[in-house]
This record gives sequence, structure tokens and C-alpha cells, in this order.
Amino acid sequence: MSLVEHIQELRRRMLVALVAITIGTILGYIWYAHRVGPIPSLGEILRGPYCSLPPEQRFGSSDGECRLLATTPFEMFILRMKVGSLAGLVFSSPIWLGEIWGYITPGLKKNERRWTFGVVSAASALFLLGAVLAYFVLALGLQFLLTIGSDAQIAALNGEKYFQFVIGLLLVFGVSFEVPLLTVLANAMGILSYKTLKEKRRFIIVGLFFFAAVITPGQDPYSMIVLAIGLTLAMEIAIQITRVNDKRRDRRAYTWLDVSDDASTPIDRPTSIDSPSGSVQHAGYEAKVESGPLGASPIARPSGIGSPEATAPGRAAAAPASRSGARPIQEPQGRRDGLDLRGDSTAPAHPPADSGGSGGPSSTGSANGYFDDVL
Repeated sequence: MSLVEHIQELRRRMLVALVAITIGTILGYIWYAHRVGPIPSLGEILRGPYCSLPPEQRFGSSDGECRLLATTPFEMFILRMKVGSLAGLVFSSPIWLGEIWGYITPGLKKNERRWTFGVVSAASALFLLGAVLAYFVLALGLQFLLTIGSDAQIAALNGEKYFQFVIGLLLVFGVSFEVPLLTVLANAMGILSYKTLKEKRRFIIVGLFFFAAVITPGQDPYSMIVLAIGLTLAMEIAIQITRVNDKRRDRRAYTWLDVSDDASTPIDRPTSIDSPSGSVQHAGYEAKVESGPLGASPIARPSGIGSPEATAPGRAAAAPASRSGARPIQEPQGRRDGLDLRGDSTAPAHPPADSGGSGGPSSTGSANGYFDDVL
């Protein structure tokens, strides 16, 4: 495909993804305030952790209702659009992820496609696991935060601030659970080894607790502890995966690969071609079956052309040698056309037969005989 065709395909796939996200946003906007059969509305699901608090700890809940405050005229509409757009992004994720996959797949090899599909699937599963864990932890965090000064205050949460807190906590948990996956990928690329992770395990656990304490938006101990424990368990699983991967890699690797450049390794003694070990006859040759340490088998001495093995039935016989005394014809060397070395240089190369005389040798007979003998 040309560059223009690639740009056109990218534009087409982006339009399909935008249409899918728009339709998903409309569905999320409707679902925000309406129930879908036995499924509660999206607003009720997000208000669930807040509504799980005792009524006496929520402002305006003396009649049993659970609502959030709105302090500006457009706050309800903007909040509903934000939550609906996030829901639409999740609803349409199979479509826009499929468009991205369809665009990059032609440029990937078979093994790269398999790796990409596996990594994306694992990342999606870990993100959903972290988000679900955050939703159940949210009620404990809110109860701690909203009751820490209940003797002097009562909680009256603003809708926009509350949903920012909830969505932020879901994203933090979901993204944090990608750390074990990154660890496994680093081990697969040879950046991290199981030995290094094993030696630094205690520092990793302390770092995860510190990371959870800093990144949780509520700064409550419940969210921090649950996130740190979840990350520690997921990281331990990742470490065990790296251990299995390193063992498999060591079994396939050669020992000389681990030797430094300035060190030497012993070389096995070569095997004789006339070794009495097992052999196999094939087309006039005797090849040894016993292989060396690196899989190379010694080769036997080839048999003669006229040997009985070479003329056995089912084998091609050697071509007979030529016994004739014929020799290739060679052109005379030293004599040119038109040059006569037997007489005068002005004489013709081939004098006529009846040039006078008895047909014997000319006056330069001695020279004529000498050059005839030489040339």
C-alpha cells in the first residue's frame, strides 16, 4: 500500500471508532438516569459507596434518600455527559480496539500478533480486576474519611467532586495493576531476571506500600492497604512467572554464551573418521551415527569408485576410464602463415612445384633441412 492509501485507511478506521464512541456515549447518557431491567442505573451504581454510609452521616438523608449536591446550573448536565462519555468509551471498546488491531496487524509477524494479543488481553483483565477491587474498597475509604470528624461536621458531598474521586480511584487501581505485567514483559525481553527480583523482593514490597500511600486519591488507610496488598500478591505471581521463564531459558541456552569475552572454554577432542562406532551405508559413503556433544556427527572415509559397495545393486556404477591412446591435436607453434624460414625471406611461402630443376632442394638446402627438423 502507498502512503496515501495508509492515510485513507487510518481516516476510515478513525471515523468508525468515533461513530462507535458517539453511540456508546448516547447509551451511557441514557443509562445514567434509567434502569435497564434488573440492572440499576449508572448513577445509582456510582452512588452506591456513598449511599452505603449510615443516613445520619449524610446531609439531607433523614427521609432515607441518597442524593448529591449540585451548586451550579450546568453541573448536572456536564456531570452526566462526563460519566456518559466514559461509559460510552467502555461500551465501544471492542469496536475501536478492533479498528486499532486491524490497522497494525498487517505490519506484524505471526509471533508478534500472538504476543500483542496476549499482552492486550492480560492488560485488560488486570485493569478490570483493579477497578472492581477499587469499587468495593471505596465504601470503606469513604466511611473513614466522612466520619473522621462527624462530631463537628456532616458530609454534604458535591456531585462533581464525588465522581472525580470515584473515577480517579478506579483508574489508579486499574493502572497500578499493570505493574506486574510490565515486570513479566521486562523479564521476557531480558531486562530483569528472577535472581534480581528475588534479591530485591523486600525493597519491592516496601516500594509498593509507599506507592500505594502516595497514589491513592483519598489518602485513607483502607485504600492504601488494600491496594498495597493486591499489588504485592500480583507482583509475587509475576516473580514466579519470571522464575519459570528463566528456567526454561537456561535449559535452551548454551553454556559458552555465559562465558566472558576474555575467558576460554575447553574444546572436545575430534572423533576419528575410522572410529568403530555405529555407521550407516549410503550411496558409497559410510557416515557415523554417533553424534558429538553439539549434535555434529563424524563423516567416514569415502569408498573407492571401483569398490564392491559402489557397484552393488541399486547403486550407480562408475563410468569406465578411457584406454585409447588418442591425444588432442595441437596447433604448430612458431610458424605463421606467409612466413617461410627455409629460404629467402622474399620467396613465396609455397613455391610452385615446377619452378625449374629436378625438384630437389634449393641452393639453401642445408638451411632448409635444418629448419624442417626444428619446425
